[in-house]
Amino acid sequence: MPMITSRIFATFVLSAAVLTAGAVPAQSAQPPAPEIPVLTGIRTATHPTFDRIVLDFSGPRPHVSSQFVDELVHDGSGEIETLPGAAFAEARMTPAQAHDDAGNSSYPGPRKFRTPNLNNVTAIAITGDYESYLSVGVGMRKQTWVKAFALDAPTRVVIDVGR
Repeated sequence: MPMITSRIFATFVLSAAVLTAGAVPAQSAQPPAPEIPVLTGIRTATHPTFDRIVLDFSGPRPHVSSQFVDELVHDGSGEIETLPGAAFAEARMTPAQAHDDAGNSSYPGPRKFRTPNLNNVTAIAITGDYESYLSVGVGMRKQTWVKAFALDAPTRVVIDVGR
């Protein structure tokens, strides 16, 4: 009987060695974090029936939404942003940011500026750059309509404001 036990044990050890040799170690690494679009520029233009604001980004296209608001509030701090105008809209992009991974501003222009070349839009301000949300406030002479959407090649967010 000891002989049979030795053979069984040897077969067991050999089988375990063969199975282990073909095994693939479990992956413990986390998948890479998705790339966050980074604001690199803001442009404005006037068209026959609307004013246009274009936010240029590096990276993938963010999701964007817009709405009219009673006042513009900075994300995170809750401070009120004052812009000239009788009506205000906010565009929010996610994921998006206006800084690099080291916390330095990626957008070289002013964070708040007037737009004398536009007919309805009076001013623009970056009102949020917090936890992968980027918010932009728009001051308007009168409330008309706002349409915000994202485009690729190159990556950009367009905010059209009716006259």
